Amino acid sequence: MRGLICGPKLAACGLVLSAWGVIMLAMLGIFYTTHSAVLIEDVPVIDHSIYQDGSPERIYALYNKVGYNCFIAAGIYILFAVFSGCQLRLNKQKAYLVH
Repeated sequence: MRGLICGPKLAACGLVLSAWGVIMLAMLGIFYTTHSAVLIEDVPVIDHSIYQDGSPERIYALYNKVGYNCFIAAGIYILFAVFSGCQLRLNKQKAYLVH
């Protein structure tokens, strides 16, 4: 069958993992864009003088950057979920045609 790349178990596994990735990364993106204080250790601060000026705008910009990266990664996981769903459907069609 044309377009069939992986088997049904791998397609189902890819669908489950991508669904979890979308949920987790979307939640992380929300938490980063709302500037959650718990995630400060994961914000890539290179220059430690960023803390000294008293204005949180530069740190908020870094939070937003990481949050947008999480949303982009969640979008990639959505594309992978669509691919896995198509593979699962093609495998079911193949099984239907064989029987």
